[in-house]
Amino acid sequence: MKKILAAIDFFTRLPAWRICSIPPRLYKRVVELWPLAGWVTGGLTALAICLAMTVFPPFVSVTIGFAFRILLTGALHEDGLADFADGFGGGTSRRRILEIMKDSSIGSYGTLTLIFYVLLLIATVSFLPARWIPPIVAAADPWSKSCAAQLINFLPYARKESEAKNRTVYERMSASALALCLICGAVPAVCVSWLQPPLLHPLLISALAPVCVIILMILYLRHKLGGYTGDCCGASAMLCELAFYLTALATVHIHTATFHIP
Repeated sequence: MKKILAAIDFFTRLPAWRICSIPPRLYKRVVELWPLAGWVTGGLTALAICLAMTVFPPFVSVTIGFAFRILLTGALHEDGLADFADGFGGGTSRRRILEIMKDSSIGSYGTLTLIFYVLLLIATVSFLPARWIPPIVAAADPWSKSCAAQLINFLPYARKESEAKNRTVYERMSASALALCLICGAVPAVCVSWLQPPLLHPLLISALAPVCVIILMILYLRHKLGGYTGDCCGASAMLCELAFYLTALATVHIHTATFHIP
């Protein structure tokens, strides 16, 4: 129970620590539970979108939903994506990339990346069939976190533990923990497909996109850094999620020849 609360406490601003005391060492051992935190962030975002759609059109509702998620998470992943963009955009060596990513200020690469990311994210999700938006959002978040967690299993940490921003270096998952991570990431998509069978095909294809993204990210980080950082994990989760939505939209568009399904 404490490990689940540690994952929720790490990924959200919800006061999980008020329920019970969470030992700092647990934050290193909750990688396999990242998708469970995605159940919370993705589920509440989907709920916010669903409620907003009772009053507003899809574009406005999706904007409200993701704005709510930023408040819920404290822009944790967005901060990682901006630092990642600044580091790899402005750094010409491993040492310089790590220095830039550790700097809390945001540069031009980070600013532009966040602007284009948010625009593309909201536009992509809002163009999905309206009745499919909440369930796809609920499914995409956990699966993206499950894929991003694979960085820890395939790469070492790029810094010393004392140099980590949050003083935490995650422990690699065991075989059983890896299975739990993948199952927790896939369960929302399976449930959504069972409740809405027409979503099965788009979700199956969309789930492959984050897998491809994380494979490319692992290869890229191994070449450039020889490891990962917390910012790399956050950026990976964001890119995996965007790839999920883009693929879902492309699949729907190809199979319907229009962006609107009655």
